Amino acid sequence: MIMKGQKISDRYQIIKSIGEGGMANVYLAYDTILDRNVAIKLLRGDLASDEKFVHRFQREALSASSLNHPNIVEVYDVGEDNGDYYIVMEYIEGKHLKDLIKKRGKLTTSEVIDIMLQITDGMSVAHDSYIIHRDIKPQNIMILENGLVKITDFGIAMAMNATQLTQTNSVMGSVHYIPPEQASGKGASLQSDIYSMGIVMYELLTGKLPFRGDNAVEIALKHLKEPMPDIKEELPNLSQSIANIILRATAKNPKNRYTDAREMHEDLKTCMSDTRIHERKVEFKYSENNFEDTKVAKMLKETKKENEGGTPIAKQITKEDLKKQNKLLIILACIFTGLVVIITSVVLLIPIITNEKEIEVPNVTNMTVNEAVKTLQDAGFKISDEQQEQASSEVEEGHVIKTNPTTGSKRTKNTTITLYVSMGDTKITMENYIGKNYLEIKGALEAKGLQVLIEKKDINNPETAKDGEIIDQSTKEGEKLSVGDTITLYIPNIISKYPNFTDGSFSVEEIQAFCEEYGITLEVVEEEKEGVEEGTIIAQSKPEGYIIRSGTSLKITVAKKTESTSGNEVCDEAARELGQCE
Repeated sequence: MIMKGQKISDRYQIIKSIGEGGMANVYLAYDTILDRNVAIKLLRGDLASDEKFVHRFQREALSASSLNHPNIVEVYDVGEDNGDYYIVMEYIEGKHLKDLIKKRGKLTTSEVIDIMLQITDGMSVAHDSYIIHRDIKPQNIMILENGLVKITDFGIAMAMNATQLTQTNSVMGSVHYIPPEQASGKGASLQSDIYSMGIVMYELLTGKLPFRGDNAVEIALKHLKEPMPDIKEELPNLSQSIANIILRATAKNPKNRYTDAREMHEDLKTCMSDTRIHERKVEFKYSENNFEDTKVAKMLKETKKENEGGTPIAKQITKEDLKKQNKLLIILACIFTGLVVIITSVVLLIPIITNEKEIEVPNVTNMTVNEAVKTLQDAGFKISDEQQEQASSEVEEGHVIKTNPTTGSKRTKNTTITLYVSMGDTKITMENYIGKNYLEIKGALEAKGLQVLIEKKDINNPETAKDGEIIDQSTKEGEKLSVGDTITLYIPNIISKYPNFTDGSFSVEEIQAFCEEYGITLEVVEEEKEGVEEGTIIAQSKPEGYIIRSGTSLKITVAKKTESTSGNEVCDEAARELGQCE
């Protein structure tokens, strides 16, 4: 078990646990070499003992570490420490899209397009390198407070094979987004990620999943057989151009989907433009009934029929596999029972055979080390050469806090006792943290054993403040705190919003400078507009009052000069009679 303060590979100091999953446990850690907070995923015990999985995990995680994009959680390191296989990643303070959906239900159309543009932009980089995620779902997509989206879990997701449909613990969170070809036992492709992204987009817009069921098999069957629900029935006012993106992404036949994330990204960029308002519903070129007769689909049908008889839990393995599994469980149960009997016999019989009585560990708390050693040795115990040091505000420095085995427990003569010695009330002197990044300071202070709280604080001059920069602290410079004490760091409550670029007071150059300042990608399109001066901003994709988010995009439409027509075309009959036409 990984403990707070423990170091992985003598480098990554564990601060706290931040999540547990079916495949790995996640910890916040402090990188003592690069002086930064990181997230570490340690493979779950049973997966770590699977040599084939470990090799693939390491290979795929190293491959994912080559991905460099603002919308992909960066992989820093992959390694092994005393049998623990881990992956070190960028630490993100945000929430999963699933949490956002649970909190708000459906999102606005502009928010969804913004999020999907970021997801497809990040996935485009992966697909360009032919790296397939294989497990796109809201739980693997994080969103920061500023709206920046981060795709996570590339390394582990890619190491999982397509047969995970039979693994009850890992499938239920993913089966809602599983493409038909993976549900039918076929290999994943770039189009598999497209399907999952289409399901995510549907869920963000409606707040609902398109396919539901009592178990994983039933849901998988719906992905295989049932047509995608028409999102226009849920959202009648939704543009057909947006509905078409979901239809193409979630086509049963991969040939009818986008070829990769970049193609989907390009379609998303124009889906809200005026030229696509009256777009027709997409029609597929290839058949959508490619998966019904596959071997795995038949197996799933049979499993469904068995469950319809009243079994509440889906059987996700065949009867033959179940028999083999039962035999193995019986053998393991016999071995386990035998070991319990042997161990119990040894524990009970050895003291009888040796006629050795157990003695009670004396209380040496608050004694000096020398006094404790003498007391324990006089009682018949041995003392460990390695003593453990701990900070304590109750026990004087150099005196014993506790022992292992504990006071009052009974042990045989010559049992080795470990002493825990007080380091005293170790005080940590606070520095001036104002102006520094709160994530770095938070990680450094937590590594020293302090509890760190982050609070946002309104300020008088928000235009001069920087996001994530400490503006105040509850414990001032020079003051001291003990291990376990709490300090609060305050950061500015900055909410920047888009102005109205169409009011005539902004030029294209000024908007470009604005976007550079906030880290926004600007797209400028020109459009003829009668009666409007050339260069005037006539439309913007993010309306006035919309919250500014670094890493997102903005499109503005600029009026261009209307092309003049020839004199003969504009000259009417009356003017011609007066000789006013050439």
